[in-house]
Amino acid sequence: MAFKKNQSAGYLANHMARLFAQRLQERIRPLGLAPAQFMTMLELWAEDGLTQADLVARLDVEQATMANTLARMERDGLIKRTPHPDDGRARQNWLTQKGKSLQKPATQAAMAQNKAALRSLSRDEQAVFLDYMRRTIDVMRRDGMA
Repeated sequence: MAFKKNQSAGYLANHMARLFAQRLQERIRPLGLAPAQFMTMLELWAEDGLTQADLVARLDVEQATMANTLARMERDGLIKRTPHPDDGRARQNWLTQKGKSLQKPATQAAMAQNKAALRSLSRDEQAVFLDYMRRTIDVMRRDGMA
């Protein structure tokens, strides 16, 4: 049986993710953010002071990728890094006032992108689509396939 990219969940998910990232980048660029910074900030807006290891686990990214993202965020004045009080090897990442101030405009940009991308689906279809995506992600995480 021949591989058909338009019938491949992996191919379609990857293609969709690239398009979402490109369009989100266009929307958040005026804020001085990149998509990797935005997803990291989502975690820090939810729980400030996370370590690099915490962020790697929550975002399913490589250590080196997260290290580079955090270094850029620190350089850009979005976070400050402090030694972890209980682990001498770890550093906590704290949002600066600048980082905190971007929460509303950045999340509004993401919501606008989601709305634009899903506009051809009804509300019920959107809910089902998102449920399927979450369930698929959960399976891959649980089975070590992520």
